[in-house]
Amino acid sequence: MPWMVETYDKFDCAELRNRIRPAHLNYLEAHKGILLACGAKIDDEGKAASGGLYLLDLETREDAQSFIEQDPFYQEGLFARVFVTRWRKAYLNGFNTLNED
Repeated sequence: MPWMVETYDKFDCAELRNRIRPAHLNYLEAHKGILLACGAKIDDEGKAASGGLYLLDLETREDAQSFIEQDPFYQEGLFARVFVTRWRKAYLNGFNTLNED
């Protein structure tokens, strides 16, 4: 079942984000089997990140919460807030997926 995790960085933490980013990317690579999609939320110029969005294929809220809590970004204290929410896929890559079930 899909879960959405939205994160918000603490203010003025660009240096911390950049320093931890390689470990974060390694963590994502190690868990790519559960990632439906993920990426940083960035400014209009496409440069500064302010958090991220993860779409995860996991069974429970606890699994999604555990996933984000093991992310190096979380463990190093980058995030000011984290929201975990069930997500229903409606359209993906231009296709209506609501009639798949």
